Amino acid sequence: MQDTRHRVLDAIADGPVAGPALADRLDVSRAAVWKHIEALREAGFAIDGGDDGYELVSTPEFGGESVEFGLDAPFEVEYHDTIPSTNDRARELAADGREDVVVLADEQTGGRGRLDREWASPSGGIWLSILLRPTVPPADAPAFTLAAAVATARAAREAGVDATIKWPNDVLVADGDGRQRKLTGILTEMEGEADRVSWLVVGTGINANVDAAELVDGATSIREENGDVNRRVFTQRVLEVFHELRSDLNAVVPAWRDLADTLGRRVRVDTPGGEVVGEAVGVEFPGTLVVETDDGTVRVSAGDCEHLRAV
Repeated sequence: MQDTRHRVLDAIADGPVAGPALADRLDVSRAAVWKHIEALREAGFAIDGGDDGYELVSTPEFGGESVEFGLDAPFEVEYHDTIPSTNDRARELAADGREDVVVLADEQTGGRGRLDREWASPSGGIWLSILLRPTVPPADAPAFTLAAAVATARAAREAGVDATIKWPNDVLVADGDGRQRKLTGILTEMEGEADRVSWLVVGTGINANVDAAELVDGATSIREENGDVNRRVFTQRVLEVFHELRSDLNAVVPAWRDLADTLGRRVRVDTPGGEVVGEAVGVEFPGTLVVETDDGTVRVSAGDCEHLRAV
């Protein structure tokens, strides 16, 4: 959103402001004020224009400008009603030298998860990819994936859904029979050199206001668990918590542990080096899972984790 448009919204959010006074405050022409007001109305903001001046009545439920308004994090939001993949679009923006951009969509037509698995992304979800250029070595990149999982789980809990995290990045909800269903999946991609990350894209797919019947088997949604959520507020909370954690990577693992469902469980992890089976006893920075096996302690930096039922 343009900076002037931000300032217009801030000015009229607390009560009516006459057009001439608004023009003077923003140091723009009255015609410019009118154009910004009309552009905001087209974006879905309800703005009264009575005798007392312009007043913001309500904000749209979703969209780039609505998420940016009131967002306490330094991200620009590029919104799409529908897009093949927010991660692919973020990669394009990375090639153009951009950073701190969130690609947000109501629907994805080509969403994908880890290992190129299908990820259903119907209208009503929150499909977003955050483009960053962190000054960290590639070895620290997993911490950003964990941060996205923490941010999403916290937002879900604030929305009344008892979400937990399965290592490293699946946000889950248990049903009444203890079966775990996926609420969120995260796919992180990056480009870098041996000593530094060039860019990082953290893609997060959140099943928000969608019916479970529209999702892949084993998935659930905010709607299914606790009714529809305000997607604008939910997205803002995800971005704000993520920004807080990416600004202090040392806080990520402790925050992840507080929400983890994997620790203390018997797990099976498929890794490039083979299968690891044992009890998950800890997580170390930047996201390494510590598993106590019959043959000793094994540290797993990447793999596909399955929670096993207790014997």
